[in-house]
Amino acid sequence: MVCDTGTVAPEKCLFGAMLNITAVLGVATIYVRYKQVHALNPEENCIIKLNKAGLILGILSCLGLSLVANFQKTVLFPVHVSGGVLTFGMGSLYMFVQTILSYRMQPKIHGKQVFWIRLLLVIWCGVSALIMLTCSSLLYSGKFGTDIVQKLHWNPEDKGYVVHMITTAAEWSMSVSFFGFFLTYIRDFQKISLRVEASLHGLTLYDTAPCPINNERTRLLSRDFS
Repeated sequence: MVCDTGTVAPEKCLFGAMLNITAVLGVATIYVRYKQVHALNPEENCIIKLNKAGLILGILSCLGLSLVANFQKTVLFPVHVSGGVLTFGMGSLYMFVQTILSYRMQPKIHGKQVFWIRLLLVIWCGVSALIMLTCSSLLYSGKFGTDIVQKLHWNPEDKGYVVHMITTAAEWSMSVSFFGFFLTYIRDFQKISLRVEASLHGLTLYDTAPCPINNERTRLLSRDFS
């Protein structure tokens, strides 16, 4: 027997928390990648447009992941499905855009090996997506009953059991391909550093006058470069 434990407490609470954390980390990773590509190719118009498109697609995918985490299919099925479409649909497009960027940035900036690995992961994701869409459309077509959405416990003798298992396997296969794609950023991110700098606009939280510390720092910097 197979049980969809992600829709019942306390499993759904832990599952939702983990997916929300994953969504936040995903946005951070996508933003770092965006800033890196922007810094490497500041004047190539095509790469700039693809980079911005990748940022938008990636953020939408992470937003969908958060919707999947917080709206289970047995509670609000349309919202859950919308989140899944955003997660896998926009995520697949994000991977495709980043693969094109890798192709255009080789061999000067990207190695060919990285491009081929990302291309294979995109193909893997596309095949999994096709299987998942086909089987899920068949599963929820009404052919196997009208209570499929609320069904939590699956037995091998149930109608639609095989289709359900194939759909679930394809969904997890897509998730693994996403994870593998992000792992290809490891070597890229070893070549970049980001820092956050605090800039005071006043001596207190209620003071709107210019901060003399910043003004003094500006004068020192100007003196150093003059």
